[in-house]
Amino acid sequence: MDLSLRNLEEAVSIRRQIDNLERRFNNLMGGSAARTTARTGRRGRRRMSAATRAKLSTAARARWARQRGGGRAGRTTRRKRGGITAAGRRRLSQLMKARWAARRKAAGGKK
Repeated sequence: MDLSLRNLEEAVSIRRQIDNLERRFNNLMGGSAARTTARTGRRGRRRMSAATRAKLSTAARARWARQRGGGRAGRTTRRKRGGITAAGRRRLSQLMKARWAARRKAAGGKK
C-alpha cells in the first residue's frame, strides 16, 4: 500500500472516531462490545458441538475412503494401469538380448 503520512494519520483518526462511536452506541443499547472485539481479533477457541464434530469426521473418513478406493463411495473394481504383461516382458527380453548380441558381434569385428 502506498499511503502518505497525511493519509495514514487521517485513517487512524477515523478509526478512533469509529471505535468511540461504537463504544457509545453499545453503552446506550446496554449490549456488549461484540463488534469491537471482532475487529481486534478472536480470543480463545471456536467451540463446535459434538454433532458437528461427528459430521466433519464422518465426511473426512468418507473422503479418505474415496481416495484409497475402498468403502461404499469408492470404486470396487479398479483398473490397474501401467503394468506390463508376462508376454510383453518376454518380448522385451528377447529384443534386448538381440541388441546385446549385435553389439558383441560389432565390437568383436572392430578389434
